[in-house]
Amino acid sequence: MKNQKKGSCWTAYYDPDTNRYFAEIIYTSREGREQYDYEITPGVYSRLGTFSDDGDNIELIKSAKMTYSFENTMYGTLGPERTVWDEEAVDAMDKAVKKQEKKKRKNGSKRKGE
Repeated sequence: MKNQKKGSCWTAYYDPDTNRYFAEIIYTSREGREQYDYEITPGVYSRLGTFSDDGDNIELIKSAKMTYSFENTMYGTLGPERTVWDEEAVDAMDKAVKKQEKKKRKNGSKRKGE
């Protein structure tokens, strides 16, 4: 099973060491930035990327448990950013992302030196 799936503004991750699945949705524009992180199920992960419309993938992700959100947009919120935080889940997702990035760098340097 591959450990990462991507769409236009979403990325999903699988961490085989902890057997956990995560997804993030990020919107950026001139008006600001929004980020939403979710802990998803294996069923949601397996269905991601199978829809022809990326909006369907995003709606599927949004059906899962939100672990973090950040909104700082000109039109979205008035006052301070709205934040939701599940520290343990966000920490686990960050570790999974860093592990995959490290693996990519390691594999990339092996190919260059071969």
